[in-house]
Formats: sequence, C-alpha cells, structure tokens
Amino acid sequence: MHVDEWLQTIPSVWVYVLVGAVIGLESLGIPLPGEIVLVSAALLSSRGVVDPVVVGLCASGGAIVGDSIGYMIGRKGGRPLFDRLGRRFPKHFGPAHIAKAERVFNRHGMWAVFFGRFIALLRILAGPLAGALHMPYWRFLVANVLGGVVWAGGTTAAIYYLGVVADKWLKGFSWVGLVAAVLVGLGTTVWLKRKATKAAGEEETVPETVSAS
Repeated sequence: MHVDEWLQTIPSVWVYVLVGAVIGLESLGIPLPGEIVLVSAALLSSRGVVDPVVVGLCASGGAIVGDSIGYMIGRKGGRPLFDRLGRRFPKHFGPAHIAKAERVFNRHGMWAVFFGRFIALLRILAGPLAGALHMPYWRFLVANVLGGVVWAGGTTAAIYYLGVVADKWLKGFSWVGLVAAVLVGLGTTVWLKRKATKAAGEEETVPETVSAS
C-alpha cells in the first residue's frame, strides 16, 4: 500500500497531525520520510480529502518547531552528540555526512539553514548542527521560519495545483501520450540527479583545493 493510499484511510484531522509530527521529528534530527508524507497529503488535498491550507500550515509548524528543538539539542549536546549518532545511524550521521554538512554551514551560514530545508541530508542535520556550531539563535530562527514556510507552503501549493491539473488533463489523455509523458519525466529526473551529483562532487573538492594551496 502506497503512502497516499494509507493516508486516505485516516480521518483528515489525523492526517494533519501526522504531517506535522513526521516533519517535526524529521526536522528534529530523526530520519523519517517527511517530504513523502507532505507530498502525499498535498495530493490528497487536490482530491478534496483534506484542506491544502491546513496541510501547509501543519507542515510549516512542524518544520519550524522541529528545527528549533533540534537546535537546542545540538547546542546542548555539541559535537559528541554527532559522534554517538554516527555510531548508531552511520547512513545518516556518518563522519562523511557530518563533514559535508559542516562545510556547507561554514561556507553559507544561515543560508544553509534556509536552503537546507530543500535538501534531504541537511533537512535532518540543519537544526542540531546549527546548535552544535553555536550559530546565533536569532539568525537561525529567521532562516528556519522562512525556510520552513517556503518549503512546506511551496511544496503543498505546487503539488496541489499539479494534482488538480493532472486529474483534469488525464481524463481525456491517451495511453500513448501517458507513456511518453512518463518517459520524459523519468529522463528529466535522471538528468537532474546527475547534475546534483556533479554539483555535490564539486562542493567536496573545494576544501581539498583550499588545503592544497
């Protein structure tokens, strides 16, 4: 059963609670599929199952509160916290992941918190890492609120309108056209992933270049 099918079996009020809770826990630093839950809930809103405005508000609130709690945990736990997490969750908090995220923070400051909301790895690490690196809380809060609202609200709105348009469009769409659209979508996704991988590789070479000089 897919996530959106499972969500359809839950009363709307619990969908809102689930969206806020999952995204909040993910932002706190627990590896959970927050983005999948948000996209699924937004798709349900395009079918009239839940209210898109409430979904966006719950997602934004969960993101902001979760990141703030993560910041406090990171501020109190410091670097030893990530050492313990790395031993327990090496796929998400391994030394390479932490080092990469720290380079991004040192290079971009509060913008790493804002744009980190749109990147899976930084979405989990942003709050705790900002606290561990002693980023001033007011700077973190500004970036946290703006990033949470733009990410949650923007994703909900985009998926909602995409779902509404797609539902009307596909009613009179031929199977040949549907297959072609899927292939184009897959090709675009692969291309974007390759570009992102290349950009990440270039990001990792920057410290090596600096140290060599």
